[in-house]
Amino acid sequence: MVKDRTVAIVLAFFLGGFGGHKFYLGNNLAGVLYLLFSWTLIPLLIAFFDFLGLLLMSEQAFQAQYNLGMLQSGHILRAAKDVTGAIGDLKKLYDIGAITAEEYEEKRQKLLRDL
Repeated sequence: MVKDRTVAIVLAFFLGGFGGHKFYLGNNLAGVLYLLFSWTLIPLLIAFFDFLGLLLMSEQAFQAQYNLGMLQSGHILRAAKDVTGAIGDLKKLYDIGAITAEEYEEKRQKLLRDL
């Protein structure tokens, strides 16, 4: 499930004392602890700082921390496009005679391995 930073902020503000934002962000153990100790009002104080942390956190940092699978797959896709472009550039160099067939194949293999 893709987590949204705005939803997490709203949950931390309104349901933070009960651990609503922790459950949403996938930290169920912390959510249960917030819920169990909600009568002490300590989770409410901690949730306020969680709220501020989420509010001040950049979107990129949030995505890296809570949507890591999405970030990695997006990074892999971006890397594949970069390699495809680099191989296209190599092919152009080969076509105009700037590099030999052996150099072209060696560099192409290296790019594919690094992917």
